[in-house]
Amino acid sequence: MSLRKAYLLIFIVLIVDQISKIYVKTNFILGDEVEVFNWFKIHFIENEGMAWGTQIPGTYGKLVLTLFRLVAVGGIGYWLWDSVERKHSSNYLIVAIALILAGAFGNIIDSVFYGVIFDDSSSQLATLFSNKPYGEYFHGKVVDMFYFPFWSGNLPEWLPVWGGRNFTFFNAIFNVADMAISTGVGILIVFNKKAFHKHE
Repeated sequence: MSLRKAYLLIFIVLIVDQISKIYVKTNFILGDEVEVFNWFKIHFIENEGMAWGTQIPGTYGKLVLTLFRLVAVGGIGYWLWDSVERKHSSNYLIVAIALILAGAFGNIIDSVFYGVIFDDSSSQLATLFSNKPYGEYFHGKVVDMFYFPFWSGNLPEWLPVWGGRNFTFFNAIFNVADMAISTGVGILIVFNKKAFHKHE
């Protein structure tokens, strides 16, 4: 797979990711939900950019996270370039790296720029290129919206730890960038031998 095709894949993922985020951000108030099917909903939330909404404490926690992710994207970008240049790398590997890079970069765009191009979404529809942005550069929040609550109910009492509690499967809310990262990692796991097999 050529570097041009890998870049095209990254570009497509980024465009779809950002269009979906901007649409939700400008048409939903934080917490709004639209049911597409009983097992699939568009539910608008924002987070600081780590899995499950985890935050790094402290004044500079968000900045540290964003800078770390920029460095990581640089490393992934080099990995992609090196894999293509070696010419013996599997297409599975190149596609996986491209998806991971696109997803990471998509969420970084939110973190770096959304704080200065959008106003707050907590009580109003956000405005793109607002005169009253909600944050600063490197302090934006990542927009998530896809929610698949396939099953929700109380677990049997006899189950250890979670018995008797209300449980929802699948309760994560994510975006296109997250899907790209998960798909890329999934390819590396499921097709591990093909991904890291070198063609002679």
